Amino acid sequence: MIAVAPMPELTDLILEVGGHELQVCMQCGTCTAVCPWPRVKPFSPRQVIRYMAFGFEGFEQEDLWNCVTCRTCVQRCPRGIDLLEVMRAARAVMLESGSGPRTFSGPLASLRTEGNPWAGERQERYGFAAPRPVPPYDTDKDYLFFSCCTQSYDPRNRRVGTAMLDILNTAGVRYGCLGAAESCCGDQARRIGAQDVYDDVKQQNMTLFEEHGVRELIVASPHCLQTINQDYAKGTELHATHYATFFHRLVQDGHLILSKPIEAKVTYHDPCYLGRHAGEYEAPRELLRAIPGLQLLEMPRNRERSLCCGGGGGGIWLDVPSEERFSVLRVQEALRTGAEIIATACPYCTAMLEDAIKNLDVEHALRVLDIAELVAQSMTTEAGQ
Repeated sequence: MIAVAPMPELTDLILEVGGHELQVCMQCGTCTAVCPWPRVKPFSPRQVIRYMAFGFEGFEQEDLWNCVTCRTCVQRCPRGIDLLEVMRAARAVMLESGSGPRTFSGPLASLRTEGNPWAGERQERYGFAAPRPVPPYDTDKDYLFFSCCTQSYDPRNRRVGTAMLDILNTAGVRYGCLGAAESCCGDQARRIGAQDVYDDVKQQNMTLFEEHGVRELIVASPHCLQTINQDYAKGTELHATHYATFFHRLVQDGHLILSKPIEAKVTYHDPCYLGRHAGEYEAPRELLRAIPGLQLLEMPRNRERSLCCGGGGGGIWLDVPSEERFSVLRVQEALRTGAEIIATACPYCTAMLEDAIKNLDVEHALRVLDIAELVAQSMTTEAGQ
């Protein structure tokens, strides 16, 4: 991409739209040292920050879109700077000026017209539930189940959504759905700087939640979890729980019995948004340990040190060469553990890891399963039995 000429006013705009912590950075370089990108290609978050502070002089726009919001830099920053917010603000300024990856135009257009980024028809949002009925949400229900768009429209992830509903039904959970009226949570739109699109889908969902008296949600994606709890919920009584945490509670309380053995070696991939963003590391592992016959193996990089799949922050919409994909590195790590299954708890991770397995041609040795799929295989068919 063409370098941007020095424009100090762009720096001022970044500060105005939420990137004020840009002024706090002391240029220590810790972010670059811990960023996963240098494992596959030259990239320095510290350098991007410096470009921002000096009006983008010498800045290559491509660098701004490398960040996949894994949060490793935020976790390790000695000054506690939320670099992801600085990146988001800079991206918002660049998108407003007409710059940005061309691959974003399709998903953003679909978000505006159909409420999801995958060009799926709004009426098909819960098509993965067929032939089982999807209970409508009303005030008699304890929880709203909120599907991730990826599980609603991606053929591979639709199977995960089906497993989730089967688990909720088997455990006797009083839940309902709002069907085609729901829109995407907007996480990816916000992270790439498309604030107007994000504000629209957020407003649609908040109006819907208020009209139906929604308070407690079970969410199918850790990206929905963070977006709802960290943004939607401000000043409200809304609270979201990730399905892995919720299913673990069901097992602990005896409402979900895992009795059917799964004789397999499984390694767990921590999704960034469930782990580093939300701090949930143990519930998914406890669920896996509760399955008879399953042997849980750990990759060297796990929990807060987990390697990102590369799908966050708009990464799932980018065309990244195979040799630069974190998901390929992650699959190679999983193979070295001797595992037959790499389990995860995020639809982006499932999609990215599945693609990496195909890219490496190791489908004979390793497969990806969401934790919900494993739980559904192991549970008894009737609640409490």
